[in-house]
Amino acid sequence: MTRRAVVICPGRGTYNRAELGYLARHHAGAPFLPVFDDRRAAEGQETLTALDGAARFSAKTYARGDVASPLIYASSLLDARTLAGDVEVVAVTGNSMGWYTALAVAGAVTPEGGFEVVNTMGRLMHEHMIGGQLVYPVVDADWRDDPARRAALLAQVAEIDARAGCRLGLSIALGGMLVLAGNEAGLSAFEAAVPTVEGRFPMRLPGHAAFHTDMQASVAEAGRAALPRDLFGAPERPVIDGRGRIWWPHGTDRAALHDYTLGAQVITPYDFTRAITVAAREFAPDLFIVTGPGTTLGGAVAQSLILAGWQGMTCKADFEEAQNARGLLAAMGRDDQRRDVICRKGDRT
Repeated sequence: MTRRAVVICPGRGTYNRAELGYLARHHAGAPFLPVFDDRRAAEGQETLTALDGAARFSAKTYARGDVASPLIYASSLLDARTLAGDVEVVAVTGNSMGWYTALAVAGAVTPEGGFEVVNTMGRLMHEHMIGGQLVYPVVDADWRDDPARRAALLAQVAEIDARAGCRLGLSIALGGMLVLAGNEAGLSAFEAAVPTVEGRFPMRLPGHAAFHTDMQASVAEAGRAALPRDLFGAPERPVIDGRGRIWWPHGTDRAALHDYTLGAQVITPYDFTRAITVAAREFAPDLFIVTGPGTTLGGAVAQSLILAGWQGMTCKADFEEAQNARGLLAAMGRDDQRRDVICRKGDRT
């Protein structure tokens, strides 16, 4: 029986200590890895194979945009290419940097073209390193939304951004989390103004710049200069962007996709919650598959489905009931869930 699935590609912050060796464990001998390694070597960069195979993990190294982005891209793309034959991918989306991977999974760029986009943008983000990010929850422990609290927090963000010397704005609407981006003054002001939640929020994201804000205008401009429009084409599967727009196989303009990917996608807020809402309502999949590496995006997907009221869910317990009954979400970074959605080795071609 065919299972209709939406594939979701993760963004930065998902290749951490536990993920070291992910490519070797799951994708040793994959045909695209030598291609990606050769491209890195030609640019004077350490290869993915060497980075993934390192003896120890260094947060300082692996948080860099020019290291994290291509490792995540390769892991995620290759995961998507190992899905079982009974999985029909009806749409693809991603979070933040995962948009680039989603383009490759959907066929709007080739695997090599997607790697060029990711490696270039990761390098530019690292070289410019403008601003930073933090995360802060807006739902309660049961994942129930509080619209008044959300509005109050966003008003506080706007008030801080209006102060002299401060920059702060919404970067990503990530289910039950707000990802905020700004300069040091703006981020520090927010940290001082809000109560600590769960003993760890607000949480800074190391190695992250002020993604999805106009502070990245110079990065977007450099990306457009470096990455030609002919890298992009119409997708083979529908792909949902960070505004919730669907790019269809027979209705996509190459220039418009290039302009969005290296324009609005870089400098305006990314609405991951909206992307998941559209995926659920427009494609009504049997399951949502989050490719690796990492496992952290699954919570944001679940929270987004609750916020959308998908299948009557209103809280964490509702999602857990649906998950236990029919496996609504499969995170490929988890071995138990991965086994349910990948091809058996003897079945792979």
